[in-house]
Amino acid sequence: MDLVRNAYYSALWHLKRMPERAIRHGLAPATVGWRWRKRESLFDYVARVPDAKASLRTYRSAQRLNCPLPRNMTAGELATRGELWGYAMSDVPARKMSATYIATLRDCRFLFFDTPSKRDFFPALIGPDGQSIEAKEISHRAPHARQARAGNDVQYLAKGTWFLERACHNHSHWLTAHLPKLLFLKQHDSLSDLILPERRTPVMDRSMRMLGIEPRDYATFHSDRPLVIDELKLVGADRFDPELLSALRNSFARPDALPPTRKVMISRDESRGRRLLNERELRPVVEHAGFEIVRMEDLDFGDQVRLMQETRVLLAPHGAGLTNMIFCPTGGHIVELADPGFPNPNFYALSCSMNLHYWLIQAEATKAANPLDRDLRVELARLKEVLERIE
Repeated sequence: MDLVRNAYYSALWHLKRMPERAIRHGLAPATVGWRWRKRESLFDYVARVPDAKASLRTYRSAQRLNCPLPRNMTAGELATRGELWGYAMSDVPARKMSATYIATLRDCRFLFFDTPSKRDFFPALIGPDGQSIEAKEISHRAPHARQARAGNDVQYLAKGTWFLERACHNHSHWLTAHLPKLLFLKQHDSLSDLILPERRTPVMDRSMRMLGIEPRDYATFHSDRPLVIDELKLVGADRFDPELLSALRNSFARPDALPPTRKVMISRDESRGRRLLNERELRPVVEHAGFEIVRMEDLDFGDQVRLMQETRVLLAPHGAGLTNMIFCPTGGHIVELADPGFPNPNFYALSCSMNLHYWLIQAEATKAANPLDRDLRVELARLKEVLERIE
């Protein structure tokens, strides 16, 4: 039975990839409705074409980072599954950090699509020969075909500087994947042709203004139409680059912040998923240990930043609120409550980049089609053990 099942899934895997393979062997993408295209990495494209069409300046090369283990785990306990994120928990102690660069490309265009449920934003970069130029979180997917067939209904810019990846409106992605690149561009006096999404969240605008970047001063685009750019500058960087994130933390330093002595637990009791089902049971223990319990959505962004700058221990279920650790001072403690069936390594990697002590408490998760919608239950004894060990 297992042999039959494996053969079925193997055949299905190859069948789904037949159109893309056919295109690599010469089939015109228009034949399959532009759902598939030839793919070429940004670095390969820049190396192949003349300098007049593309160039790249590397500010920091790719390198390996040496990161400590979680304070309450051994190397053998780290999850090895990482297909959803491109790396696993077990990769973080020796994680490969990608390069920081600015590429200049000519005669390119962006295609977009949004997912209706989460409003995640997906850009694809199309080169002058119709190929997909693949970069970090910028990749052609089948839904981009709709805009490829849109004809001449396009947006146009002579020059543009692009820093966006997918899901730019998401709090976690914005703080770690986008805002550091904006600060990098500002520090290198490269903001003049910046392109911003027309649809932005209040946190996006507030955080830019706190960095001295006024959103109204820059061109915008809308994701409902292709965007054609004659001369494109594309900035790329690792989402958890310690240098970029430390610069961001320093730029947000508030003179009115008190010394970092607070202990904070982030509550998700009004969130759609990853709520702590036994939070009421845990609250007396947490409060006895000196924690204050907050909901990040009750605070404006400036108050969130100041709270984190005053925090020494941050405890939270896996979720976007944990991303605010980037404002916590060096040497603090991060305690993540997470579903072992969804071993997302991002907050572990982020803690290491910010020079924070990371603790992971495995929780029992409910069932849900989307792992991000699973609620959690944490054993009281596990929580007490970790809290007692934190100095």
